[in-house]
Amino acid sequence: MLPSVSRLCLVPVLLTGLAACSVGPDYKKPDTTDITPATWRWQAGVPRDAAPKGEWWKVFHDSELNRLQALALADNQNMRAAYARIMQSRANARAAATDWFPNITANSRDKRERTSGFLPTPVPVKIPSAQIDTFSQTFDLSYEIDFWGKVRRNFESARAQAESSAADFNNVLLTLTGDVAATYFQLRALDSDLASLRRTIALREKSLGLIQQRFNAGTIEETDVLRSKTEVATAKAELADIKRQRQEASDNLSLLCGVPATNFRIAERPLHDTPPVIPAGVPANVLERRPDVASAERLVAARNADIGVATAAYFPAISLTGQGGYLSKDTGDLFKADSHVWSIGPSVSLPITGFALIRANVRKKRAAREEAISSYRQAVLSALKDVETTLAQTRYRGEQAAAQNEALAAASQAAELTRARYDSGAVGYLEFLDAERTRLQTERQTNQVTAQRFIATVKLVKAMGGGW
Repeated sequence: MLPSVSRLCLVPVLLTGLAACSVGPDYKKPDTTDITPATWRWQAGVPRDAAPKGEWWKVFHDSELNRLQALALADNQNMRAAYARIMQSRANARAAATDWFPNITANSRDKRERTSGFLPTPVPVKIPSAQIDTFSQTFDLSYEIDFWGKVRRNFESARAQAESSAADFNNVLLTLTGDVAATYFQLRALDSDLASLRRTIALREKSLGLIQQRFNAGTIEETDVLRSKTEVATAKAELADIKRQRQEASDNLSLLCGVPATNFRIAERPLHDTPPVIPAGVPANVLERRPDVASAERLVAARNADIGVATAAYFPAISLTGQGGYLSKDTGDLFKADSHVWSIGPSVSLPITGFALIRANVRKKRAAREEAISSYRQAVLSALKDVETTLAQTRYRGEQAAAQNEALAAASQAAELTRARYDSGAVGYLEFLDAERTRLQTERQTNQVTAQRFIATVKLVKAMGGGW
């Protein structure tokens, strides 16, 4: 036969089996069919089975970018903080789950006391003073039977909160990797500008030497020499400014990667490639992948469960307390059969005057759910807008890049022809100078458009949730 304490532990377990109902509304995912289109405006859905997932940045086939992403994933402090928030939410969910089970504590109490010789008694009998020893070893049990599903709803809320925190972590992860890629491509565009300016400075210094020789020979005016020196100095000033911008971009990358800026180095490499084509899929798939949408939906589930927790306060709270163990005045008799003690005390509590407060709390929880639903629908709309915007960016950046490349080819050809005409004396130095300036300006604009194409592709991947 089971000991009394063990039998007491079985009581709440049996009663829990009887508690099959849960007050409050069961959760249903909010409907968004009225705001979710079937296809995108800018790009039709295409098969995406063969496209890479997870480490999405590897689609760019850039080993240096892969290295930086690995550093960021390992050492970024914001990501570590987000992971710590996940651990907190999961711990809260585990704490909420403990309410399913009885709370059992072991107690050991040893006491020696001296009683008064003048104790008040109902009859005029003097009780002499005495010293009393008490030794007890007991197990205490307390348990609130979940007849109305309060514990169940509370656990649902905590679990949904933990899932929302996990989605928030994925959103931090996606934002981090996206920021690393975008900053990296901007830095590469600055590398292209550095290369352009260094070529320009070399050409202008060479031209300055030739112009100086022609001036010494008396074939041109000194103003041409001064203008040439001005252009060389101006290009060097622009070069210094681009170096500053590159250092700032490098420092930003070091922060994202969790590396001290002093120890961070990244070699120069101009950006010349074209970005990969990213299939957009369909809107419904994007909404399943976006971590911010997932987080908002889980918060709706948590707020819905909170209504059940608040509603349970209308109903009686049925608790069970019990105690079993041994009590004796001598340690030698403590564990004998006659020292065995136990008690059991079920209790029921029902609010009498607090219904107005309970009703207000239920209304508050229902309003919180409506707020969460609105936030979820807003997250859906924001996700759809992000994808449409980035699809438009990738399309128009591509058109812009094609036109810009044509402009660069024409400007370079015009600069070469003007140089030849200047060398032959057919045109003046100002016309030659204007052609050179146009070529450099067009080349730098081309560098920026190329970088913006890569950045638009990164934004598209982020808008689609990091995978496709």
